Amino acid sequence: MDSNFVQGLHALLQQSTANDTVQLKAATSQLNKDYYKNPACIPALAQIVAISPEQGVRQLAAVELRKRVSQNSGDLWTQVGEPEREQIKAKLPEIVLGEASKLVRHSTARVIAAIASIEIPLGTWSQLLPFLTQTCVSSDVTHREVATFILFTVLENIVEGFESHVQSFFKLFEGLLVDPESLEVRITTVRALGVIAQYINQDDKADIKSFQGLLPAMIQVIGQCVEAGNEQGARALFDVLETLLILEIPILGPHIPQLAEFLLTCGGNRNYDMELRVLSLNALNWTVQYKKSKVQSFNLAGALLEGLMPITTEEEPDDIDDDAPSRSALRIIDGLATSLPPNQVFPPLRTLIQTYFSSADPASRRGAMLALGVCVEGCSEFMTPLMAQVWPVVEAGLQDSDASVRKASCIAISCLCEWLEDDCVSKHAILVPTIMQLVNDPATQRSACTALDALLEILHDSIDQYLHLIMDRLAGLIETAPFPVKSVIVGAIGSAAHASKDKFLPYFQPTMDRFKHFLVLTAEGEEQELRGITMDAVGTFAEAVGKDVFRPYFADMMAQAFAGMEMGSARLKECSFLFFGVMARVFESDFAPYLPNVVPALISSLQQAEHGDDTALTIANSDAAVAFASGSTPATAIPVDGAAELDIEDVNFDIDKMLDVNSTICIEKEIAADTIGALMANTTTHFLPWVESCTVELIGQLNHYYDGIRKSATDSLLEIIRSFYDLSGPQEWQPSATVFAPLDPRVKQLCGHILVPLMEMYESEDNKKVVAGLCIGLAETISKLGPAFIEGQTDKIANIAIQVLDQKAVCQQDPDQDEEEEAPEDSAEYDTILMSSAGDLVAALATALGPDFAQAFPTFFGLISKYYKKNRSLSERSSAIGCLSEIISGLKGAVTPHTEALLELFYRALSDPEPEVQTNACFASGLLVEHSGMDLSPQYLHLLAAYRPIFSVAEDAPSAHLNARDNAVGAVSRLIKRNVGAVPLDQVLPVLFGAMPLKNDYLENRPAFGAIFLLFNTQPQVLGPYLDRLLQIFAFVLDPSGPDMIGDEIRAQLISLIGVLNGANPAQVQAAGLGPFVPGA
Repeated sequence: MDSNFVQGLHALLQQSTANDTVQLKAATSQLNKDYYKNPACIPALAQIVAISPEQGVRQLAAVELRKRVSQNSGDLWTQVGEPEREQIKAKLPEIVLGEASKLVRHSTARVIAAIASIEIPLGTWSQLLPFLTQTCVSSDVTHREVATFILFTVLENIVEGFESHVQSFFKLFEGLLVDPESLEVRITTVRALGVIAQYINQDDKADIKSFQGLLPAMIQVIGQCVEAGNEQGARALFDVLETLLILEIPILGPHIPQLAEFLLTCGGNRNYDMELRVLSLNALNWTVQYKKSKVQSFNLAGALLEGLMPITTEEEPDDIDDDAPSRSALRIIDGLATSLPPNQVFPPLRTLIQTYFSSADPASRRGAMLALGVCVEGCSEFMTPLMAQVWPVVEAGLQDSDASVRKASCIAISCLCEWLEDDCVSKHAILVPTIMQLVNDPATQRSACTALDALLEILHDSIDQYLHLIMDRLAGLIETAPFPVKSVIVGAIGSAAHASKDKFLPYFQPTMDRFKHFLVLTAEGEEQELRGITMDAVGTFAEAVGKDVFRPYFADMMAQAFAGMEMGSARLKECSFLFFGVMARVFESDFAPYLPNVVPALISSLQQAEHGDDTALTIANSDAAVAFASGSTPATAIPVDGAAELDIEDVNFDIDKMLDVNSTICIEKEIAADTIGALMANTTTHFLPWVESCTVELIGQLNHYYDGIRKSATDSLLEIIRSFYDLSGPQEWQPSATVFAPLDPRVKQLCGHILVPLMEMYESEDNKKVVAGLCIGLAETISKLGPAFIEGQTDKIANIAIQVLDQKAVCQQDPDQDEEEEAPEDSAEYDTILMSSAGDLVAALATALGPDFAQAFPTFFGLISKYYKKNRSLSERSSAIGCLSEIISGLKGAVTPHTEALLELFYRALSDPEPEVQTNACFASGLLVEHSGMDLSPQYLHLLAAYRPIFSVAEDAPSAHLNARDNAVGAVSRLIKRNVGAVPLDQVLPVLFGAMPLKNDYLENRPAFGAIFLLFNTQPQVLGPYLDRLLQIFAFVLDPSGPDMIGDEIRAQLISLIGVLNGANPAQVQAAGLGPFVPGA
């Protein structure tokens, strides 16, 4: 080797380590020009690693040596002569064992791994593995540490070359996991096992079993790291654990109880470092999310909640972005509630909440209220019948002597309002005055305003009595409050406008005058946040007061929205995009002049890179990446493409900062995608110039790793199809598998461009919300476009519904569940949304195909009917019966062969304890009688007996009971229309007319009045005793000051009937106030 070449290289490396930027640039330039393109640099660098007296130079030489070996897939390495290559391969293991510096040892180990990745696949370094396995069991602890690290780095690069050695590795690692001297050996062994796990195949039963046997020891090593306060090691091992959790092989399943207990114990130990506790709890959160079937089957929720509740009582940091054990614990409670069946979560949690709320310690009471708040999202349906016992706790919390408990109670109110709207509205007389008192208290002001915002959002007409008080108080407060409180006040005023609608008019102009100063704020942080929230509120005002009142502000507000977009804030861009969507809804075609500026901005947003073009990092795993982008998990470890090319010693990047930027841009893109659909729907023909470019861009977003973007792109693509169809002047379609009303060729072409990628997305879609959105969007599109939309795609679309209902869709798969194992019948409330959306899709297919759906009916009936069982949730039972009713409506007479099976199911549903189910059962059984070709007259008395209890409802009963009664009226009316002779009218009519007029489900007026008209035409004498009652009903539904309850067709028939009745009984007609409706009056 040329000694001058080595000396020159060494000198330049020395120069590179000097703390002098000018020297560094000069040295780097000369190295790249004169040395690093020459294969001779590889043996030279290896010699420098071996002999240089300076650690910094040895370290840099090792880093550069790895780069040169890996360069161009090993091209420079293979140009080195074979004797020199063999010498390097022989010497490097000796060099690394003799190296005193751990940093240099690790960098040299990576060189060995880089060489191995080239040589081992060629079979030209057979000595390496025996050397490593022998050195891993050396009596010298340093040698063991070096060898395990080399083996780890080699496996990171070329595990595929070692498949035949996996079992021997497991045997080796079994001993290394309990190394008596070195925690480093144990940590590195766990990391190596984490690499091997990623290459184990689902069918490698022996490897899976062996790996599972090592898990208890691996978990012990994580505990040793936490115990020792070794944060770096613990982070690396929690990364491994999170990798194991997201793998699609059943490695962890049998050990989930042990793992969950271990993580909870670590997370709950206040003697441990807070960062490590948070890491433990974050890993537990991932365990709940990714292994929920095992958490459910082992019934771990109760024990987990018992361990989490003490952690919720710990102090929270002031900064909302800082993590802490208490926040992590609440996040897990939320995860348990949304991932597991509520009957496993809420009963034990309710007991704990009551215990903790009874404590003299305010921290315990605060923890109880926060736990109540976070569990509502996943347990709302289950909680509904129990709210009478929950409200006293909430009300006491709002008036607690401790401010932290009152603030926590306000947070709970915000959650309750979002998920239990009717219950919260029913308590307005208590909640509004109480929250307004807390708004006046500086200690609770911000939380109280947030709770008030949530409550006002849902109050609707009930706000009228409070509007003046609320606006007066908030208007005064907004002048003096600090910026963070100003933001929540502005949000609350927006919600007041949303609830009060045109009653907000007197407050509109004064409020706009107060808000105008916020719309020009520019400073980052709190000022921009207030500006954005104000823009949101102004959009709500426009919807409340209408376009004519808002028009004077329209141009100026659009200018402010455009200005906000240019300020470099993703948050302000979001707000501007949302504002554009609202303005398009309010102003419709009047928004068109802004489209040339708005649409390019939306497309540009979708096209932007999420973490800059200059970074080597790209997120590889969609599950993990999405968890960060959505903020759904706080865990810090993600797989990263190119990890093998990155050396943590020579690359400096801030993953947390990258992910933060990533997250805000993803949300901006999600809203941009959503806004495109809103613009198309509301500006119609004016949007046509951008249909193609937007469609292409949205299709490109269907494979984005963030689920929110995929869902918004899906929604908008299907909205574009529906709007484009409306503009094509379509013919009315007929229900049939044969298309009698073909689509306009341009619409058909658009459908083809969009449907194919949507179907492809579904095949690999692992997010339930995206699949639910796809089902709902397809259902709406099928219902509008009819059979022409599904032509050629019917089987694929139907298969989506079949897979979801059979719980076999990709998004429903659990690697820890055996293929032959039935999915559990108890499911999380969130999962019922997916089932319901699939039901909507089936119903739409039945509507479009009509009688031709009959062939598919047996398949779907079997899948849907299994959701009507006593142990199924209310939503599942209700959705199942509702879906079958829609199918009957589509099939019409073709339902006849299945009449008996359906009727048997509907009888059970009519006796269901929940009125929501009874509602759908009444509707479904009535439709079955109406459409089936089978004479069901022999069943009339049984059906009437089943309907009778549903009529026994007090007028002030909850709306669900009144809705069921309205549908019972519709069902009885359908029986009358089908065969009046089989109905005992003397017993039925008093009950039927006593339940009218309908006040909830106006659609059931159609069969109800159809029955009345039939009786007047065929048996008018039976209606004589009820004439006064009927006239009152007629007056009610014809009242011009009320909503339209009957539609034009029934109204015309009813007015004609009133004319006939007026000829025979003018006094009674006039007394009922129907004089103005008499034809010719």
